[in-house]
Amino acid sequence: MEIDSIAKKLLFSTVRVDTELEDGSTGSGTAFILSHAHARGSTPFIVTNRHLVEGVRRGGLVFTQTSEGKPAFGQRFQLNIDDFPAAWFVHPDPEVDLAIVPLRPLERAARDLGVQLYYHAIDSQSIPDAATVRGFDALEEVLFVGYPSGVWDQVNLMPILRRGTTATPLELDFEGHKQFLIDAAVYPGSSGSPVFVVRDDPLRPRGDSARTIWFAGVVAAVFFREEANQLVPGPVPAQTQAQSIGAEMIDLGLVIKSESVRELIDAYVHKWLSD
Repeated sequence: MEIDSIAKKLLFSTVRVDTELEDGSTGSGTAFILSHAHARGSTPFIVTNRHLVEGVRRGGLVFTQTSEGKPAFGQRFQLNIDDFPAAWFVHPDPEVDLAIVPLRPLERAARDLGVQLYYHAIDSQSIPDAATVRGFDALEEVLFVGYPSGVWDQVNLMPILRRGTTATPLELDFEGHKQFLIDAAVYPGSSGSPVFVVRDDPLRPRGDSARTIWFAGVVAAVFFREEANQLVPGPVPAQTQAQSIGAEMIDLGLVIKSESVRELIDAYVHKWLSD
């Protein structure tokens, strides 16, 4: 498969996160790679949810290897990290469910083992500014990428692409926080998935030249219908084994706005430059 379209590149923007919790249970989630330009150049970061890395005994990040500049489908490289939480830099606001780790040291560790990683980083310039957000309609098509319920193409190491729509306007902060809702099926493992607004120009021929994709945010929670018929948001659970719970997930996902990802990276870069 030639990686010759935006959608195909998005398949290589994510990283599978496999975790073992303190109680011995296992889980999986999604992280993604975002490249951000700053005063010292451009740095790629791995981004995921804070709740996916806290309380974890050990974790592994699963990448596809590269061969002659192309993806080596099915050739897996898993970088296991003991004391997983210590590797991550979390958002300074404890209410914001985001964490990052710079990718370059992980790439060096892979190269030391003779492995080259294949990925396509999301450019932070695709984070919409205020003027762009004002131009969005209340209902926009969204695309998100990840590993719902731990499902993925284990042979080719491919994540799952899914579609939905915005359920609240991006121009507004849902419940007063930098977040919005999507009408889409969000399941365990979707946590940490990047969400994109996809807009097609009907006046242009079909294809990437007619399509604009904005990085809109990160899946962080799903709404549950409790036994008392009350709707409450909760973090997307990472556990993939069967669970007996008295609540039903409904097709509404809560997404942290991408501007919070930029805030987190700016906080990391500021700390890095001042050290």
